[in-house]
Order: sequence, then structure tokens, then C-alpha cells
Amino acid sequence: MLRTPALFRTPALLLVSALLLTACGSSDAKDAKSQATAAGYPVTLDNCGREITLTSAPKRAVSLNQGSTEILLSLGLANRTVGTATWTDPVMKGLEKANASVPRLADNNPSFEKVLDAQPDFVTASFVSTLGKGGVATREQFEKLGVLTYVSPSDWSGKDNESGGDGSRSEPLTLDAVYGEIRDLARAFGVEERGEKLVGALKKRVSTATAGMDASDVSLMYWFANSQSPYLAGCCGAPGAITRAVGARNAFADTHDEWPQINWETVADRDPDVIVIGDLTRRQQTAETAEAKIRFLETNPATRNLTAVRKKRYVLLSGQAMNPSIRTVEGIEKVAARLRDFGLAK
Repeated sequence: MLRTPALFRTPALLLVSALLLTACGSSDAKDAKSQATAAGYPVTLDNCGREITLTSAPKRAVSLNQGSTEILLSLGLANRTVGTATWTDPVMKGLEKANASVPRLADNNPSFEKVLDAQPDFVTASFVSTLGKGGVATREQFEKLGVLTYVSPSDWSGKDNESGGDGSRSEPLTLDAVYGEIRDLARAFGVEERGEKLVGALKKRVSTATAGMDASDVSLMYWFANSQSPYLAGCCGAPGAITRAVGARNAFADTHDEWPQINWETVADRDPDVIVIGDLTRRQQTAETAEAKIRFLETNPATRNLTAVRKKRYVLLSGQAMNPSIRTVEGIEKVAARLRDFGLAK
């Protein structure tokens, strides 16, 4: 049974907690009223089929995935973030100092109790599964305690998360979903101008990286993790967005599953021109690092004769770049640059 955290042990403290959440940290009713009528509020977001209404900007946010954390940090909100969790990679360059000021609750999913101990007034996540059954807790569990929740649109818009595995997409992911998350969070925290500035900078990076590219004859394969039964990218997630941006082809564009597990014999039949490799620092699957993946590819009988392996055409990406996030732009930049280096794109 879940041990009740100290914050919620008595009815009196429960009432105090509710007031704190309503007033975003103020214990004074008058201050709570002024916060609720602050300029720009209330703000209502349409999120995964439910409306979230904020009467003031969050002051104690917890981000349950690295992708959502890096958006908050990029928006200059480290001072309003009281916890992060679920990391696959080192933090994005330029955010090291901000990230160091935010407590890491867990490298993977924290317990519900651990999150509550941080006394959040707002919880955000990159994945529906993080705020669902089998994840940290359901959205309803948080909301019963007065804690608002938000899930990235990149993981529910046009996506079926009930189809098994990592879900499947009926519609290809576009960077508009990532930009939408940035704008939503910027609105929630009352920093819209910062959000627009960040979106503009990301769009400019994409345009610069892909200007004049022609890689229409190039097939790419994306390998996230696991050497025995590898997770390879289907058509329509973040790798699909990268592939479309550089004008290439995905070797497994015929599957709408987000990360299907595909055997190496099928990979050999497809024989991709380039292999995009997830270089992860977590330790959950076999062959997490790029070094381990390349060692496997170059020694395994089923893979060592692949064109990409023989010609050592590897592109190394962070796990976050291969998930829908602001790092997907980094993925576009790196794939575009390497295709040019290989002489495969004009």
C-alpha cells in the first residue's frame, strides 16, 4: 500500500495543502485572490481531451520526462521546477547550470509518493504512459489532490497508445506538435514571449540545416535499443519527422508502430544506406550506448555485411533526439550534416 506522505497525513494539513495548491504557494487568502486574477489568467489549455484551467502561473512544477524538463529549462523556468525524472541522456548543451538547480527525483519513473513529497502544483510529462496505469500515477490521482497535469501533444495527437508496445500513429508526427507543447507550457507559466522566441529559433535551425538538401535516394534505419530484438523506428514518430525534413526514406516506413521490434534478418533484406543509432546513457536494455550497438553490428553475422555497416555510415543521436522533443531538431541537424559528409545528399 502507498504510504501517505507527510503533507497529506491529517485533515488539517490536507486543507492547508489544498490552499497552497490553489494559491500556488501562498497561505494568505487575499494573496490567493490576487494571484487568481493576475494579468493573463485564467488560462485554459485543451490537452488530450480534457481542459486544464490555471488561475495563476505554476510555482512548483514537476516534470516526469527529460523531454518536458528540457522545454521548461529552455523557457527559463528552472526556478519554478521542483523535480525532474526519467532521463536517457545528459541534459541538452546550454542547460547544464539550470538543470543542476532542479532536484532529480529518479533516473526512471519516480514513485507517486516521491512526486507528492515535492509538493507540486503542476505535473507535466512527455508520454501518456507516464501519467497512466503502470506509470507514475494517473492524471486523476493527481487531480484529486488539486495538482494539475499536462501531457505532450506529440504523444496523443494522431496516436493510438492502446495498440500495444509504444503505440502506433495514424498521422505522421510533425514538429508542430513540439512547437505546440512549447507554446502551451509558455502560456501556462505566463511566458508566451519566451515560447515564441524558442519556437522561432528552432524553426530557423531546421531551415538552416536542410536548406537545398536532396537525399531522396537514401534509406535510413533508426535503432533505439536492444540487440536481440531491436526497437527500430516506424514511419511516423520523431524519426519520421527527421527523415522527411532531410528528404530521405525510412527503411521501415511501411509500419505505423512507433518502435516495432524487428528481427535482423528483415533488416538485412532492407539493407539501409545509413543507420541512425541511439546513444543512450541509461541501463535498461541491451546495447544502450552507440559503442555497444556498433560493436554488435560489426560482429554479428546477420548485420556485419549490411551496406551501412561495411561503409561505416553511422549517425549517432541522443535518445531524446529520437523521441518527439526539442532535441528532434538536433536530430535533423546531425542527420543532415552526416548525409552531406557521406556524400549522400546535395
